[in-house]
Amino acid sequence: MTKIAQTAGNFLLAGYQARNAELASARQGEPVPESKPRKKTASTTTQASSQNYKPNPVWFKPVMFGLMIIGLLWIITFYISEGRLPVQAWESWNIVAGFGIAIVGFLMTTRWRS
Repeated sequence: MTKIAQTAGNFLLAGYQARNAELASARQGEPVPESKPRKKTASTTTQASSQNYKPNPVWFKPVMFGLMIIGLLWIITFYISEGRLPVQAWESWNIVAGFGIAIVGFLMTTRWRS
């Protein structure tokens, strides 16, 4: 073993032993300071309770899930029919139309409230 390797090894060992001694003294029952609780302000509690959310209309969930499913079926139909369906004149734009329909459904999920 070279002199540099021995020196480095001794240095690492000394650091490890010093760290172990610090941890052992901390485990010997020294008191740990308590953290201070946060103060709650009145404005945050009244602000949360003042926001009354109305539930969504009855038609919201069926339309949301319906758009997602219709968009998926649109894309599947395009691939299975090899471009002949749903609208042959649109060619590959059928994929954009299917994703567009599905994305509208996914965007509706951001407004969904129970």
